[in-house]
Amino acid sequence: MSDRLAATLQLDAPVTTIAGVSSGRAAALSRFGATTIRGLLAHYPRRYLDMSNTCTIGNARIGENATISATVYETKLKRPKPHFDLVEVTLTDGTGTLICTFFKQPWLVKTLAAGMRVSVAGKVEFNYGFLRMTMPFLDKIDGDNVEEVTGQVIPVHPASEKVPVGQMRRIMRAALAGLGRVYDPVPASFRAKYRLMPRAEALRAIHFPVDMAEQAQARRRLVYEELFSLEVHLMRQAEKEMGGAQPHRHEANGPKRAAFMEALPFSLTKDQTGAVEDIASRMAAPSRMRHMLLGDVGTGKTMVAAVALCIAADSGSQALMMGPTEVLVDQYANGLGPLLEAAGITWAKLTGSTSADERAEILRGLASGNVGVCFGTHALLTDDVVCARCSLVVIDEEQRFGVDQKQKLIGKGAAPDVLEMTATPIPRTLALALYGSMTQSYLREVPFDRPPRTTKVYDFRERGKAYDVALEALARGEQAYIVCPLVSMGDSQPSKSAEAGMRPKDRARFGYSGTTGSEEEPVYLDSLDDFHEDDSKAAEAQAKFLQAKTFSAYKVGLLHGRMKADKKREVMDRFRSGAIDVLVSTTVIEVGVDVPNATVMIVEDADKFGLSQLHQLRGRVGRGTKPGFMCLVAATSDKTAMERLSAMESTEDGFKLAEYDLSMRREGDILGNRQSGASVLKLVNVVRDGAVIEAAHDDARSFLDNDAAKDTLESKIALREIEATFATEEAKRSKATKRGGAR
Repeated sequence: MSDRLAATLQLDAPVTTIAGVSSGRAAALSRFGATTIRGLLAHYPRRYLDMSNTCTIGNARIGENATISATVYETKLKRPKPHFDLVEVTLTDGTGTLICTFFKQPWLVKTLAAGMRVSVAGKVEFNYGFLRMTMPFLDKIDGDNVEEVTGQVIPVHPASEKVPVGQMRRIMRAALAGLGRVYDPVPASFRAKYRLMPRAEALRAIHFPVDMAEQAQARRRLVYEELFSLEVHLMRQAEKEMGGAQPHRHEANGPKRAAFMEALPFSLTKDQTGAVEDIASRMAAPSRMRHMLLGDVGTGKTMVAAVALCIAADSGSQALMMGPTEVLVDQYANGLGPLLEAAGITWAKLTGSTSADERAEILRGLASGNVGVCFGTHALLTDDVVCARCSLVVIDEEQRFGVDQKQKLIGKGAAPDVLEMTATPIPRTLALALYGSMTQSYLREVPFDRPPRTTKVYDFRERGKAYDVALEALARGEQAYIVCPLVSMGDSQPSKSAEAGMRPKDRARFGYSGTTGSEEEPVYLDSLDDFHEDDSKAAEAQAKFLQAKTFSAYKVGLLHGRMKADKKREVMDRFRSGAIDVLVSTTVIEVGVDVPNATVMIVEDADKFGLSQLHQLRGRVGRGTKPGFMCLVAATSDKTAMERLSAMESTEDGFKLAEYDLSMRREGDILGNRQSGASVLKLVNVVRDGAVIEAAHDDARSFLDNDAAKDTLESKIALREIEATFATEEAKRSKATKRGGAR
């Protein structure tokens, strides 16, 4: 046992304890988050060269991917235009010739000498009389690297100039050579249940598999470990947040809830009814509720939350409901306020615009218990907001609030029940990974029949057609949104990418001037919260352009996040009243904007958005009795980008779009943006590994309720290893934050 303990503790030793890793090389490895042996072993290969499936140049099939080992015949550096280097590497293997093209990598001319053996992997094409690969993966397989590629499968780890691929393999081999029989964070019962490899064996096989079948088994084991560890971590965090406070046990079927339901002018959908009963039963239970309500756009999450507010009132306690914008909080007050009054529930609204006198009165009402429900923005988080007996906290659009902000609101009560809501459609498997400690309800049904809504994708050359749709709607007396072009981080000018390829008269029509620039590579953003402040400048410029050119006969208004609250409220009031015909906006309109007469939305540079974000924006049109139109104008004609956007044309189901978006994107980035701790998921594919996510979630709950409760040696070891993994992740994030602050 002492040997196993020593081997396990060695995982947290610095990488400098590995043979051949100097302090300088350790600094280079730290860029990958590999400061300890544990961190280094979690630096998994990004791909593999399966030398058992290599083919000759002569046997390579055009249009298919291939791995080819060959000899460098010559390298040539070409400059087809200024500041653009192109390297052509000619390879031969006795069966034919293959030309590989690399862009902006002039150093290859010096590093690839004639006669050198290399392996390339990529798509084989036939152009200008030769077989070709464009930007293939290339790896040297002779010289200093001979000892690294004696196996049939060669791992390719993410590398850098200071730690190249071959050096990374040598370091990884040395780390694994010193790896002993480490303790396993996955209990033996679960390893036996799913026939999983032991931890040490899986680590060796993921880095240096004998064949791809062994690699698949190693990945299967480590995917489960990542998910099991994350779920246990999230559940333990939730338990710690409880502290020693006694949870509230609410009255689920009191008179105020009944009066509220009686005052409703419509019936709840089946999904809403199911969610209400689920939440009511959890609020009435002796344990604390931590619940996530996930609903597609327009499915009525707010009404479900309102019933929870009534349950808190029936129990003689208070509730706080927080939204990210004043526009949205105003909507709570206008929509729910009269219904709460009909149920005999006192309520208030607290925002940054609340006057000093009114604020003081609201604070007194909360402190005395006379205010039963308080809607608010971040203004609820200030220290002077003190509740007499807060038993429920509702957080709408939860993804827009940080962990600390959520905890600040939850701290307004003694272990209050927590209901978080999001209109961003998240498939169940991803939701379990993000919110493993929370129970969940889903809303998919729309409360009433909406008019038809049409979505159409245009490339930048067809921009005129999109604006014609808006002009036709305006002629009918309807209104339109224009979501302004995105700008690159740090740029202060509107994107010009959409201008490329337009006819001169169209450039003039839509307010562009000057010469046409080259098309920019899209900046793909994972969240609407990632947008730069200078999008406001883009919106201002766009509004001026459109008022002067396209919509000169109509009134164009402007809305962006940097405007003061009273100015935003004034603009929205004018848009609702019809005084503004066209609202040019940043993504501040994603939530909380409900203007039934607004029937058209045009999104510029739509290819830079995730599909779920576009679906959120689409929810702003077609909210009345008139058909809605969503026009997505791409800043590119790239086939892949256009195919991705075309999914918006084929379905209105936000959950299907989210599944599709996830299948095409790096889910690790999405997880990292949404959940602290989820960056530990390095191998998980939330679409492909859905069944594993479900199993790991259930197993984590069972482990904490049974094994961990028994305080066995095995459970202590598992918990210790899980804590060590997340301590490493926290350290990496802290270091990255400090580097960012230093810059």
